[in-house]
Amino acid sequence: MPAKPRPAATPEQALSAMDHLIATHLAGQHEIAQQVGINVTDLTCFAYVMEAGESLLTPGDLAARVHVTTGAVTGILNRLERAGYITRHPDPIDRRRIRIAARPEAVTRVLGVYEPYHARLTELFADYSPTEVAVLNDWFTRATALAADCLEEHCRPDRPGTGRGPRTA
Repeated sequence: MPAKPRPAATPEQALSAMDHLIATHLAGQHEIAQQVGINVTDLTCFAYVMEAGESLLTPGDLAARVHVTTGAVTGILNRLERAGYITRHPDPIDRRRIRIAARPEAVTRVLGVYEPYHARLTELFADYSPTEVAVLNDWFTRATALAADCLEEHCRPDRPGTGRGPRTA
């Protein structure tokens, strides 16, 4: 499909639109987490576990993805396990480590809540040409990497002065 004419926008307008999307998304995540009976951080972690699929994550993998300590991940995993969202399995290569698997019934429950939203997003993407969707995908991918880099630089749990790790002089 050919690209539709789009209104011109400045980077400032695009940033404002992105801020509005993020704010709406955060409010939505909070509502969805309440619907499925867990908190937002646990829902985010569960999303990473679901995304990993058969490539089961370790607690360390998960901690790195959500920028929390491995100690914090232990609490998150305990809550998710008690709530019936995950199971823990010994790593087949290194039995001292564990791997995290999503419970199929929990995946079904969470995807069921997201399905109407994803269906609408799919309809929205249909308004864009394949080239435009490729640009959107590139931008989202690069913006996510940039955000992760900023988190790593400024919010690492072990960074002095963040209040999230040991302080050094």
